[in-house]
Amino acid sequence: MFTGIVQEVGTVAGVRRGADVIELDVRAPDVCEGLKAGESVAVNGVCLTVARAAGSVFTVEMIPETRRLTTLGRLARGDSVNLERSLRLTDRLSGHLVLGHVDGVARVARRAANGRDVKLELAVDRALARYLVPKGPVTMDGVSLTLGAQLSGGRCEVFLIPETIHRTTLGRLKAGQAVNIEVDYIAKLIAHLVASSLAR
Repeated sequence: MFTGIVQEVGTVAGVRRGADVIELDVRAPDVCEGLKAGESVAVNGVCLTVARAAGSVFTVEMIPETRRLTTLGRLARGDSVNLERSLRLTDRLSGHLVLGHVDGVARVARRAANGRDVKLELAVDRALARYLVPKGPVTMDGVSLTLGAQLSGGRCEVFLIPETIHRTTLGRLKAGQAVNIEVDYIAKLIAHLVASSLAR
């Protein structure tokens, strides 16, 4: 489990594409400190298991399901990624509860600068848009954000403060780019329970 508070922006150091599995090497000196094989790291919001860790580089493996549901299959050497190690029970929950189980991919429909802040308009699949609540949480490429307005046609707004722009990859996003989205787990759980109850 994670919080959506990015600990380091790492760099893709290598990509090896096999028939079924893609291995991804990520250079991240801070995240690699004390990191061991078998631990979980969120890479652009996707919970992945560390296969190897040595020095300042760790390696994770991506199966076809990961590539189907996320943007990670498009990564190339030199790309930047948001990283967060898994939550310890004694950690502060500065963001919100994030599972690292990406629900889908959204697209940046529009980017607008507002002084030092940035407003992003996202085009989200309608099946996911129902879980987006204004002023509620959403995770975008591993970053915990608060939703602004929910627009028509499966669109919503998020605002990036200068700290988020500085410490994550989100400030580099442009219109047309794809991002990983994880909606609020509690909203999904409530919707599931209500639907199951009504079905009975």
